[in-house]
Amino acid sequence: TMGKARVHLPVQSFLQATQKGEEILARLVSEGFGKRKKLVDLFCGVGPFALRLAETVAVHGFDSDRNAIAQFNNAVRHTQGLKPISAEVRDLYRAPLVVQELSEFDGLVIDPPRAGAEAQIRQIAKSQVKRVVYVACDVQTFTRDAAILAEGGYKLEKVFPVDQFKWTAHLEMVGWFSK
Repeated sequence: TMGKARVHLPVQSFLQATQKGEEILARLVSEGFGKRKKLVDLFCGVGPFALRLAETVAVHGFDSDRNAIAQFNNAVRHTQGLKPISAEVRDLYRAPLVVQELSEFDGLVIDPPRAGAEAQIRQIAKSQVKRVVYVACDVQTFTRDAAILAEGGYKLEKVFPVDQFKWTAHLEMVGWFSK
């Protein structure tokens, strides 16, 4: 269950390490936006952020995992009470959303794999998206991408560490950026 939606998980789906960790991250993502009209969720997977966000705002998601997007869209079809929400398959490494595409959104959540998404971050940095909420599982990648966003005029307002990996040095984090 992700918000109101029930999602059938494809084999080898990516989820957060713990349910509590995912709930905390989803809350931080949601709180990071305030009032927005249309959001984009990059690396949306099966929709743990987008499906919750769509309870109050229109959302469009992108991810390269076809099975995840199919289940995302299936959950949307079977969930009532959501704002306009959709998702599509797109390899954001080879074909990141460009500035013109990003211009239709006033907020953006990005939750890339451990290596980050440098090409996509460079496009975001050039954009006029007012709010970026970045979810990261690697401090070095987050630091690199935050520097690129800062060079593009974004200000890092807050960073929230989420320790859902007990007895390890790993840390999940959420950063709120504004332009």
